[in-house]
Amino acid sequence: MSKKRKITGWVMAGLLTALLVMSASQKLIGNPEMVENFGKWGLGSMITIIALGELVSVLLFLIPRTAVLGVLLLSAYFGGAILVHMANDEPYVFQSIVLLFIWVTAWLRTPEMFTRLISGNPS
Repeated sequence: MSKKRKITGWVMAGLLTALLVMSASQKLIGNPEMVENFGKWGLGSMITIIALGELVSVLLFLIPRTAVLGVLLLSAYFGGAILVHMANDEPYVFQSIVLLFIWVTAWLRTPEMFTRLISGNPS
């Protein structure tokens, strides 16, 4: 892997980590806007567990050895976020862009994951 690709992947991973840690911390401290939205979506009682899941997922994504699991968990997380916004007739472009950013970052950092997907060879 080229040095430029490696640095770009780490910078993007750092940006994603900062964004998601900030998002999770806002949920954990009870940001009124987030509490209101989660209540509106019927998820008010789940805000803490969702925030903890977000933190665990982004930490797994950041650690090279567990990055593939982190990509899987973050993809599921943002798939759920997109679904919630779609079900409530709300914009979901931001969540879609973040998900795409996750995949591009994963491709930069762990290209072998995508090679396996494309080739169909699990080993």
